[in-house]
Amino acid sequence: MKTKRTTRFAAIAALASAALLVAGCSSSAAPTESAKPATPSVYIDAIVADPISFNPQITNSPVTLAFGVAVFDPLVYIDDESEIHPMLAKSWKFSDDKRTLTFELEEGVTWHDGEPFTSEDVKFNFDEIMAFQTYGASLVKSIDSVEAPDDTTVVLKLNSEFGPFLETLSQQVIIPKHLYEGTDYVTNPANMAPIGTGPMKFESFSSGAEVILVKNEDYWRGDVKVDKAIYPVMADTNTRALALISGELDKATIDASQLDQIEGKPELAHLEEGYFAQAVVVEMNTKNEYLADPAVRALVFSALDRQAFADVAIAGYGEPADGFFPSTMAWAKDESIDFDKDFPHDVKAINKGLDKAGFPVGADGVRFTLNVKFIQELTDTVAMASQAKSMLADVGIGVNLEAVTSAIFTDQIYVQNNFDLAFLRTTVSADPGLGISRWYACNPDHMSARNPSGICDAEIDAAVAGANSTTAREERGEYFRDMQQRAKDLIFFAPLVWTNAGFPTVNTTRWDGLTELAEGTPSGNLNWLTMKWKG
Repeated sequence: MKTKRTTRFAAIAALASAALLVAGCSSSAAPTESAKPATPSVYIDAIVADPISFNPQITNSPVTLAFGVAVFDPLVYIDDESEIHPMLAKSWKFSDDKRTLTFELEEGVTWHDGEPFTSEDVKFNFDEIMAFQTYGASLVKSIDSVEAPDDTTVVLKLNSEFGPFLETLSQQVIIPKHLYEGTDYVTNPANMAPIGTGPMKFESFSSGAEVILVKNEDYWRGDVKVDKAIYPVMADTNTRALALISGELDKATIDASQLDQIEGKPELAHLEEGYFAQAVVVEMNTKNEYLADPAVRALVFSALDRQAFADVAIAGYGEPADGFFPSTMAWAKDESIDFDKDFPHDVKAINKGLDKAGFPVGADGVRFTLNVKFIQELTDTVAMASQAKSMLADVGIGVNLEAVTSAIFTDQIYVQNNFDLAFLRTTVSADPGLGISRWYACNPDHMSARNPSGICDAEIDAAVAGANSTTAREERGEYFRDMQQRAKDLIFFAPLVWTNAGFPTVNTTRWDGLTELAEGTPSGNLNWLTMKWKG
């Protein structure tokens, strides 16, 4: 039986198709039986909340990013194997001394309002906009000046090499100078009615209801296969799951605990690729008296059974981490590190080690107690925290579980350092210099989503700085391996499982091309040019 909520979204799809059909017929006489128009293609993808902005250069959130990659284009894009490809920039070249970078841009590209896209737009973004984006600030610090000698050429003068320059650039979409110049970038109305160069154009937003995008008929890369994309706001994961299974949605993110509902249904598929690797990690506060000794931290980490987490908490949608880097970043991963050997889950040996460290079991059966925090909305971390309590009890460590909102988690973990252990789902992003090393480098200013452990280690910081000082992958890989060796010695932050449980699930009833990332499609995006509508 369908709920009123899911039935409403089925009606949205039907109304959208009807509206497109009427529009297609209104400019001419009624078609003959042999010339009936094709059924308009409608794609429906649930979002969990209202977007607070459609500009991913200003607002960093998954909902905003979902629209950013559809409406805007970057200069270059990165695929899910970390390879860089041309986009608005058809080519680029570093000078021999790595101090000049020249981009040649695509010609004939227009913004959705008909204005031409030129090198002045790119210069404006480097000069004014990229510093607002999460990773862009580090990129622009390496740039001394930006020149636009003609409409299709951009020349950057660099003051230093920045290792993940192109990877960082792949995360920057280009926004229009003619709509932002001379305005307050954060409050500009275009943030809520975006104009881009991408495959889809913004049509409307109804708070609490839906966002609608329509096909960019003049997309410079080719014919877009989707006539209209509807993004209903569906905060409740049960509602999303029901609507997805019934075929009212083409794509949605559902909880790991619900993924067993798609088994045995060939039209449903949980995505395993097309996105950056994700991990559920453990963070340790080394300012806690019980966690000050790296030997004790190693025993605590060993007590956490990574295989059990993979089997139960994420229901098999992932694998236990065997090192600090995922296999998708093989060029930087230290293969000599093996968590099974370096941190074996041997309960008897762990108990013996904690006794030797000076933490005997008390009369109550507990050596010491740790406060463990996690985000209550992330069901995989909730499940892992619950499992961890049992695992740590096996070695005499008590646990107080504290489920908090995302905002409180950010404040207590990163600003106040008010925690002992924390569980978090995070992504490796486009480059280890962006998504991984920030968890190990010194963070004296208590910046969010960065190392909250209290450790500032000279060896780690030197390795991170070295990896960011060159664009040569072989050299960068050596620096990252040095970082991993030191991270093993200090063990204050580490992945427990690599998981795709947080990836979306798709229903292929109406569309082909949803399950694999097509060539020419950026990581995390949709195959707008290659999807096939089945009706």
